[in-house]
Amino acid sequence: MSEDRNSLFNQSLEKGLAVLRTFSAKRRSMSLAEIAEASHMTKSSAQRMVFTLESLGYLRKHSRTRHYQLTPHVLELGFSYLDAHSLIEVGNPFLAELTRLTGETACLTEPTGVEMTYIARFVSARFVPVHMPIGSRVPMYCTGSGRAYLSALPETEALALVQSSTRVAHTPHTHTEVDDIMASLQTVRDCGYAVNTQELFLGDMTIAAPVIGGNGRPVAAVHVVAPTSRWTRADAESQLVPALMQCVQVLSNSARSLG
Repeated sequence: MSEDRNSLFNQSLEKGLAVLRTFSAKRRSMSLAEIAEASHMTKSSAQRMVFTLESLGYLRKHSRTRHYQLTPHVLELGFSYLDAHSLIEVGNPFLAELTRLTGETACLTEPTGVEMTYIARFVSARFVPVHMPIGSRVPMYCTGSGRAYLSALPETEALALVQSSTRVAHTPHTHTEVDDIMASLQTVRDCGYAVNTQELFLGDMTIAAPVIGGNGRPVAAVHVVAPTSRWTRADAESQLVPALMQCVQVLSNSARSLG
């Protein structure tokens, strides 16, 4: 951290955000001691953060268990971001049209570290094997959207992201070796889209392509969900890719104009 940033950096704010980030599907409610441990703070420091966040309405304490949990007030932070995101506003009609044309769920994701975050989603009326609400994150290395995004980066940058990922075999189909993943990125570059078949979830196949911004760099990815229960890879590529690529082209044009 630079000397200028040292003087401006607010550690109390950092600690408060750390407390909020400790809550998850695995830790829906926690005692004060559990919050302190999860956020790597002393109990007294965690107590100050928790008291402040409770006073502001971001946390509430259960009257019987004395455990804390998040409140809907936290959602305001995320939805403010979504409301201000110009690509989402421009892209929503085209994602909706993509879902109408394909009959399948269409999603927009953007990079967050070594993951892709769902920022827009139009759900098909047909069965979808995996529920991924807005804000969900998936690894880049083993997903269609992630590989689409990685494929549009300079190879050295893509390699660095893949190497820094915790590469876990989520299913028997997951590729975890760096060389295999990098070879798959070259395939994506050659054809313009990525196909991910059951590498993150069984029964889940996605076809994705990158959204390219004004500087020629990827800013997001669009993918269509093609469950293996009703799609073969060959049929998905022949029937879904044309509409996907048309949507991505429109969004890329918009991203370039947005700057």
